[in-house]
Amino acid sequence: MERIQHAIEKARAARQGDGPVEEVVRPTTEAAGAPSAATSEADKISAQWYGLREVSLPPRALIRSHIVTAERNRDAVRFDMMRTKLLHQLDSSKWRRVGVTSPGPNCGKSTVCLNLAFSLARQPELRVAVVEADLRRPSIAQMLGIKPQGSVGDFLAGRTPLSDVAIRLRPNLAVLLNPEPRHNAAELFQSRSAAEALDVLEASLAPHVVLFDMPPTLTGDDVMAFAAHTDAVLIIAGAGTTTVAEIDACERELATRTNVMGVVVNKCRYLGKDYAYDE
Repeated sequence: MERIQHAIEKARAARQGDGPVEEVVRPTTEAAGAPSAATSEADKISAQWYGLREVSLPPRALIRSHIVTAERNRDAVRFDMMRTKLLHQLDSSKWRRVGVTSPGPNCGKSTVCLNLAFSLARQPELRVAVVEADLRRPSIAQMLGIKPQGSVGDFLAGRTPLSDVAIRLRPNLAVLLNPEPRHNAAELFQSRSAAEALDVLEASLAPHVVLFDMPPTLTGDDVMAFAAHTDAVLIIAGAGTTTVAEIDACERELATRTNVMGVVVNKCRYLGKDYAYDE
């Protein structure tokens, strides 16, 4: 318990700009063969990851849900470009928690979030976590065809441990799902237990990137309640359905609570001629 509490305190200090999440371990005069603090910490994190329940997803299930980035291919190129830009901004700004939202419903934010997650996970040195934060209309569990044992809502409320709600889809990709709708989401997001649960997630798994699939911004106060838990947000707009006025309103609302990384236009029917090398 003391080790977890110490890790949580380090995570909080890093988010407040007081220091890094992981300690910098300098060479010492330890006895030969004795594990360093860095090695012990890395082993502990690895054990946490491989202790999560593993679920194997058939390729057909991913394709059916329009997840095209599980393997490197032509369809994944645009998401891979988004991944590279995202990582550059996260690294330069020292960010880790990224919310994915949209002005209104039916913009494909959950699909974009999962494609970005699988694209990130193809870089084996990265640890990626996806948290289903759209508690009123959860969809990721259904998209992936998974029946979770626990729920994000119960985890944020402090009633379910991380090990019961987190599922590993790849060696370096974990998802936290919410199978049933929850109607007190805004109140839960603003609770102390929610902040502590997210600190536990960071301290236990030490993910390099956490993607939160958040609700649409303009349909209620859930996003504004949750935004304080993020370092930045990415707005997904639907081509032909989202108006410029809605995007502007969404940006203005979010900018009062967190950093806005940019807007991604989804569902474009014509994207121009692809430029890609033959594989």
